[in-house]
Amino acid sequence: MMEKRQLLIVSRNEDLIDKLVEHLSLSYDITTEKSIHVAYNSALNLLPDIILFDKNSYTKNSDFRNLRNFKSTHFLAKSFLIVYGKEDDLNILKKRYKSVIDEYISDHTEIEVIASRIRKDDKCKSFNYWHDCFMGLFNLMTQPILLLQQNNIIAMNDSFKKTFRVKKTDGLKLTDFVNIENKAKVKTSLRNFSRGKHMKAVTTTSLLVHNDKLRNAKISFSKLSRNITDQFIMFIDFSGEEYFMDDRIGSHADQVEKCFKENSEMAEFSFTKREKEIISLLCKGYKTKEISDALFISPKTIEKHRSNIIKRTNSETILESIIYAINHNLVDFPKS
Repeated sequence: MMEKRQLLIVSRNEDLIDKLVEHLSLSYDITTEKSIHVAYNSALNLLPDIILFDKNSYTKNSDFRNLRNFKSTHFLAKSFLIVYGKEDDLNILKKRYKSVIDEYISDHTEIEVIASRIRKDDKCKSFNYWHDCFMGLFNLMTQPILLLQQNNIIAMNDSFKKTFRVKKTDGLKLTDFVNIENKAKVKTSLRNFSRGKHMKAVTTTSLLVHNDKLRNAKISFSKLSRNITDQFIMFIDFSGEEYFMDDRIGSHADQVEKCFKENSEMAEFSFTKREKEIISLLCKGYKTKEISDALFISPKTIEKHRSNIIKRTNSETILESIIYAINHNLVDFPKS
């Protein structure tokens, strides 16, 4: 039997809720909330496929001031957001929340049509298991992380955006965050790494944070796959205090290349059954408490397993360990 999708209805209209439940309960596990604030917390727990807001239940526009929160994280960003209400209200919301709301449904629409459109919206969504797992982990990490295609930044996690105070992400390059004298050296090192056989590299450099300030950083590169040579992850660990630019500080291609070679070799091994279970749940975005409940082991034991996994893969973070496990087919994951 196919697993039901999650539908969250935010409304105070019991009649509307009852009719939607009648038409959709076979296809969806339906949760209803009257408070928008409570609905947001429910959404974080449920990660619903569809969220339906009944604008008619909330007469004040101020009730919707936090609507953007419902697309504020990677997990909720993939929820399909529908607003139901009067034409005049919907026109106002279209202007104010154009980038947030996915579809508008007039309250003149028959209930059968609304149910049909909800089912249609869900079927139109494309799901990529690996992409969702990877992006979930990517955005859960507290340290700044980039997904690079050589010098081009393909994606940055929330921590990077916050640390570097990035507002516009389009067209950014890694060399936008390094001292101008070192741009050519950094580009050369990235190109050499992407073309080389090594899967991992670690080195130190300095990065521009904001207001022309530099911070020392330990940076780790990890390729996603041997078959995708020009894309890799960059992890950032800062050390020391912020300081103004210093010509003596920066990346040197020969030092980077040496570090690439020294850190590329890893010993062969296999994960234990418990480690495989933990990695599988981490890939689904589970946190320590949720893993503890699922596997009936203590959070302290889970943290010990996480630490062992990181050490055995010679990694800096659990995300890097999982990437290594995926690349070397060390864990059997569910098929998409």
